[in-house]
Amino acid sequence: MRAEVIEKAYAASWKAHKSPDRPYLVEKISRNEASEVIICFPGSDAVKDWYSQRNFGETKIDLRLFPSLRSIGNDEPALVNEAFSKRFQDILLARPSLADKIEEATSKKKQIVFAGHSSGGAVAILATLWTLEKYKTPKSHGGIPPLCVTFGSPLVGNHIFSHATRRENWSKYFFHYVMRYDIVPRILFAPLSSLDQSFEQISQSFNPRSRSFMSDSVGRASATTTSDFYFTIMSNAATVTSHAAAKLMGSTDSTWETLANFIPLSPYRPFGTYFFCTGNGKLGKKIVITNPNAVLQVLFFSSQLSTEAEAAQVPYRSLTEHKIYGTELQQIAAQNVVHLDQQQLQKLALSEDGAGGSNATINTALTDLGLSPRARLCLRAAAELEVRKSENEEKFKQKKAFVEQRITKELREYREMWEHQRVGFYDGFREHKKPEDFKANVTRLEVAGVWDEIIEKLRSYELPDEFEAKREWIDLGTRCRELVEPLDIANYYRHGRHYEDDASSYMARGRPKRYRYPQRWLEHAERRPQEPNSASCFWAEVEELRYKTGTSGASCRGVKERVERLEAQIKAWNEKGELAKDVFLEGSTLVKWWRTLPPEHKQQSCIKSLIRE
Repeated sequence: MRAEVIEKAYAASWKAHKSPDRPYLVEKISRNEASEVIICFPGSDAVKDWYSQRNFGETKIDLRLFPSLRSIGNDEPALVNEAFSKRFQDILLARPSLADKIEEATSKKKQIVFAGHSSGGAVAILATLWTLEKYKTPKSHGGIPPLCVTFGSPLVGNHIFSHATRRENWSKYFFHYVMRYDIVPRILFAPLSSLDQSFEQISQSFNPRSRSFMSDSVGRASATTTSDFYFTIMSNAATVTSHAAAKLMGSTDSTWETLANFIPLSPYRPFGTYFFCTGNGKLGKKIVITNPNAVLQVLFFSSQLSTEAEAAQVPYRSLTEHKIYGTELQQIAAQNVVHLDQQQLQKLALSEDGAGGSNATINTALTDLGLSPRARLCLRAAAELEVRKSENEEKFKQKKAFVEQRITKELREYREMWEHQRVGFYDGFREHKKPEDFKANVTRLEVAGVWDEIIEKLRSYELPDEFEAKREWIDLGTRCRELVEPLDIANYYRHGRHYEDDASSYMARGRPKRYRYPQRWLEHAERRPQEPNSASCFWAEVEELRYKTGTSGASCRGVKERVERLEAQIKAWNEKGELAKDVFLEGSTLVKWWRTLPPEHKQQSCIKSLIRE
């Protein structure tokens, strides 16, 4: 993002901040053929605009507005600050229409820059994500994704929020400026109950309509309140970051987990690119970090006291620094920016005098930011976590060839063997009478073992955030579902694991995560609605309906809707080429069952042309 755009974005954000009665402001970079449009949002000092009834004010995100902000495989929505989410949704309904402004800018191929200062930055984040969701394939809208720049913004969502933005490759569009001591980006580390009535009083110092706005009165006149406010927040931040650091370092000590069961921890986590402004008279010097776990640690350690003498200064400074971003941005030259990428984080010196040569500049910047040896160790651990995630994926890539060989050669040959005998491989495996069936079962278990390992790593977020969005894994998962899952279903019903009630069906109790997860990956990648059933597991529904309607021609009136729904799905899957030809062979369980249905039903069936009488 160009320096001019950042400076204009801040100026516009400050203007919006002083116009809290307007839902948003639209500014252009210049009057003549502006290539960017800045849409900025005002902040708020009211408690209700920061915290809802819950202790930290979090709630599940509205997946109707933000369908990508979830863990795909785990099918778990991100948590978001409820008050910020409500403010954004109110703005969507306000006039003039924000959606119309966005549509106008994208149709003219303008670069939209969403911006905000303080809690206005939180709304800007949600507006950017909403736009990315709305124009997820932006080619028809100029192919220019929106950008977001915030100044002193509080955190917005939890670790799934951060995980999803990295998976979608969206985090690169977000730029957050944070002054070293600014307390606002750290506020939501503390529950509202711990702040008592101090929030309302302290927030007046950055309320444009307050007499205390841009003055020194609040910080000096209420020194005790300011100090208590600062230390309460930082105490909670210490608990959050220490718990996170223990996980980063692979600690086996259960103390932190036990403590977390008794002391509520803030769910909020950073994401995007952070620019930490060191200040200290060095205008323009910034440390840039994109690793979210490293950012979390810096948010805590950079705002710590260096000496006991600072105890009277830093709490006051934590408020005043929230209002001086304009001054800090006056010098934004490239040479004043220190980038801490993955490799540099891994090699950080653990002491102020432990680096020389090319690392000296980085070490000086870390010292200016007040990062202690403990802090630097945590940053290293954050980098090492990403290394472990990549190493885990690499291990599975080595097993990927094994899986592909098993499904593309052995199971395809197995399927072809049964096709030649005019029996589908599902039914052949269900009978389980040939030596080839035993071999296929061994292959099934081998492939399942690899996938179960993958799923376990995904559940604990020990694979790169981008893993579930990578086409190579989506395609492999889809092929495994097509060739291996029917065998799992056949095995389930062959052993009679189902009973009369639906709770014992394969779909309700027996379907493994190794099939559920890849199905969700494919649905998400292709923007399909989530389906409880799929072509790979339709045999389970056939088995259930076969059991319910009986095999002696019993009436299907009791499950008529389910039968018709399955037939419609079979027709659609067949048209898309998602069903193998052996499904409709003479010896197929599907064909045998369908022929037992009442004549009047078969006459009207949408799949009667697929099954020869």
